[in-house]
Amino acid sequence: MAQGGLLAAYLIVGVDQLKRDRAIHRLKGRLEPGLDAFNLDERSNPSAVGAEEIVLSLNTLPVGQGFRLVILHEANKLPKAVSKAIITYLSNPNPDCVLCLEADSLSKATRLYKAVAKVGKQSVIVCDAISARDLPGYVVRLARSLGISIDQTAARELISRVGEDTTLLERTLRSLADQCGSVIRVVDVEQNVARTAEVKPWEFLDKIAAGDARRALELYRMMPDPSHLALLTLITRRVRDLVCARSLIDRGQTSRIASELGRPDWQLRSVVQAARRFTPKRLAECLAACAVCERELKSGVDGETSFVRLVLEICK
Repeated sequence: MAQGGLLAAYLIVGVDQLKRDRAIHRLKGRLEPGLDAFNLDERSNPSAVGAEEIVLSLNTLPVGQGFRLVILHEANKLPKAVSKAIITYLSNPNPDCVLCLEADSLSKATRLYKAVAKVGKQSVIVCDAISARDLPGYVVRLARSLGISIDQTAARELISRVGEDTTLLERTLRSLADQCGSVIRVVDVEQNVARTAEVKPWEFLDKIAAGDARRALELYRMMPDPSHLALLTLITRRVRDLVCARSLIDRGQTSRIASELGRPDWQLRSVVQAARRFTPKRLAECLAACAVCERELKSGVDGETSFVRLVLEICK
């Protein structure tokens, strides 16, 4: 156990860069004020790290009354000799030093992972990616921590444009606040954030099912070299999901929709909402339109025109 209740070593691991950065920031914040220049040894290039110099750094006494902090980034890429030296060091660590290993991934089967995990119950800080389901809520909370207000709709639009990288999301939120003020609306995101993330098919399908033709076609235009037949297959599947959902809704059996379609409830919220927009007759017409589009695509008719006509038909 190092000073201040800290463990002798930590492994901060996971694909969420923002979580890793914040965990490291918290450790740095525990250093004695004004002495961090003497008590912090941070290495970003694993290939340039030598075993002897790292062991020497780990065994160096801190200046002042606090502790010494040694941070090694990209720990999964450390030379074998360095990893071996660290494993040996952790069997008898310097009580006045904290070692922090940071990596986007490190197998639990490695000796290095096991050595750090043995240091204490909280020595491994896992920074896994946030699920797509929870990400909008996370963005809302992240914005609140920055003194910014954003609702779930605007958060989803932001995610669709910049992707799921939490570091990039934080940076974009700060930029939006500088441009638009502390309250960020959907229109602010649409007008000020360029799309850099690849369009996901489910987002395109949701807009079609919701009847948002303008947004659906906008997303379609952003897809790199889209396959009409592949997208048609997805659209047809979504229409069939809507048929099933509409039928169960009409019979008062909404609770069965998830089990009938074989998906968790959270994935079906948009499907249930969209199903209420259609009558059974309209859904039959949409399925017929999908069949017509498939025949046209396979017969050599202008695919672009046929596909866009189908999107507009379902959205009307």
